[in-house]
Amino acid sequence: MKISTVLDHIDNGHMALPEFQRGYVWNRDQVRGLFDSLYRRHPVGGLLVWATESNTAAHRGDGPLAPGVVKLLLDGQQRMTSLYGVVRGKPPKFFDGNAQAFNGLQFNLETETFAFYQPMKMQDDPRWVDVSALMRAGTAGLGPLISRLASSPDTASLVNDAIGRLSQLLAISEIDLHVEEVTGPDKTLDIVVDIFNRVNSGGTKLSKGDLALAKICADWPDARDTMKAKLKEWAGHGYGFNLDWLLRSVNTVLTGEAKFLYLHDRTAEEIQGGLKRAIKHIDTSLNLIAGRLGLDHDQVFFGRFGVPVLVRYLDQHKGALNEQERDKLLFWFAQAGMWGRFSGSTESYIDKDLEALTGEDGGLDKLLDTLRLWHGGLRVEPGHFTGWSLGARFYPVLYLLTRMGESRDWGNGLPLKASMLGKMSKLEVHHIFPKAQLYKRKFKRAEVNALSNFCFLTKDTNLNISDRLPEEYFPEVEKAHPGALASQWIPVDPDLWRIENFPRFLEARKAMLAAEVNKRMEELLHGETRWLEGPSAPAPSSIVVLGGITSEDEEQELEALNAWMDQKNLPQGVIAYDFADAETGEQRAVFDLAWPSGIQEELSQPVALLLNEGSDVLAVASQAGFRCFISADDFRRYVNAEILVEDVAA
Repeated sequence: MKISTVLDHIDNGHMALPEFQRGYVWNRDQVRGLFDSLYRRHPVGGLLVWATESNTAAHRGDGPLAPGVVKLLLDGQQRMTSLYGVVRGKPPKFFDGNAQAFNGLQFNLETETFAFYQPMKMQDDPRWVDVSALMRAGTAGLGPLISRLASSPDTASLVNDAIGRLSQLLAISEIDLHVEEVTGPDKTLDIVVDIFNRVNSGGTKLSKGDLALAKICADWPDARDTMKAKLKEWAGHGYGFNLDWLLRSVNTVLTGEAKFLYLHDRTAEEIQGGLKRAIKHIDTSLNLIAGRLGLDHDQVFFGRFGVPVLVRYLDQHKGALNEQERDKLLFWFAQAGMWGRFSGSTESYIDKDLEALTGEDGGLDKLLDTLRLWHGGLRVEPGHFTGWSLGARFYPVLYLLTRMGESRDWGNGLPLKASMLGKMSKLEVHHIFPKAQLYKRKFKRAEVNALSNFCFLTKDTNLNISDRLPEEYFPEVEKAHPGALASQWIPVDPDLWRIENFPRFLEARKAMLAAEVNKRMEELLHGETRWLEGPSAPAPSSIVVLGGITSEDEEQELEALNAWMDQKNLPQGVIAYDFADAETGEQRAVFDLAWPSGIQEELSQPVALLLNEGSDVLAVASQAGFRCFISADDFRRYVNAEILVEDVAA
């Protein structure tokens, strides 16, 4: 079938993309290579399509399908999307990806090479031809191009060769591609998806969540868009969740299992009902976690895969919980996040917790017994606050204490919350003993950025304190707002406020923070404290957590980089990525910003940005298969050069 015919079929709805296909992931180098091969008439491979009735075909995009039999692309999506984008000068209706990958392709009439538009290099040079403009104009576009060449003394000699080269470029649309069809009534969605994965075994293999969503969309085509709309709404409230995570909660509501395969035999009506219930219970869970625990935004929302378990419990009880049930459930959620319950084998641990809830003699008590059996003691010791950086597991715990205890700001004396109005009222991490003063006295980085040297204040207060020492500004705070220091667990002994006693201050505050956590956890249990009795949880000793974000400046740089990725229509990375032991959930390192599945998921290697880290962190990340960058500029150059394949200077 000629390429031009394939593109016409896409236009008129006779050819489309099945719903289970992922979006467009090619980069500019791949597009350029495709057109170079087509121009030179090198083989580029055929297409594999699924011929099926349009009235039952779940396809991507808003474009209507033609009546009768349609052909859904199983293999060749990236090539045909690139061809369509360049030849038509716009993305196809089923497009979902980064259009920059095929916008602005140019052809050099002298060297017969392809490149993407660079103004300084190509502007006003008649040797460079816009491929999309030529394809849209067809043979009618040859005259003006030849005239431009002939009118310049530097290019007039190219005219004869250019005519043949332009004709060869235009004739790309007439190249025949072999099209193989999968057809027949026995070719169910299950079989077709299996064929797709076999064909794409070296490329875009579908995840379990993708497969489940594909089956759902076959019966309910609007499922993906409906879920994405809700994810966008949560993102507007500061929570960054993904489709797999939401689908996991739908799954637990409908099946009581974590594994997606149990969704396959559910009807569209059941899925719609399950999604409605899951969304309702997720909203309830987020409100409970934010309102009771204070964990009200993404950076402190640890243990997010505990939410599907909460959702299952809420669904079983029709969302009606008394105060004791609510708090016991929140105790479990906080403890699961604290000890990294879901940092390892997520699916298997969710299944174990669901079984504890719903199995024989199941319920909240069994859920807590399972957690304690897995981790050991649940009481916190001062040593658990030995961690450092904004990525430490106990950083969200510090925030939780700040919110549950209604800690007060040291500038205005008001209780702290993330949603305080006014630009200068945004909460920031404050170093109680200022970094500059500590580094001047040769304290180590891990001491300077110890969790017990952190507290939360408004931006305005943080700026006003600047780099003054506690022995200077603490008396001012206590005079203006009595009790504000105590609300942030500051030792009362003024001798500990002196910088020479900084290590003793850290130890004293760690003990106060640990006591406060245990107090708050006891409150959640309403007197049923047996899960906090017995041996305490082992404090970190032999395993040292490496790496992590150490300042607001670093955090802002990472957020800016994520915003830049968003502008490039690329996925944002995970800030303070928790790299853990897959079996035990033990936190081993914190990577400042990471794409654990690659920027082009499963097509590019895992990537980590590590700012101001030592060789030990780089070694851990490298051994885990991450490609590491130590500056945001280096990372941007990588994205431009290897993902988007743009001029590095751009």
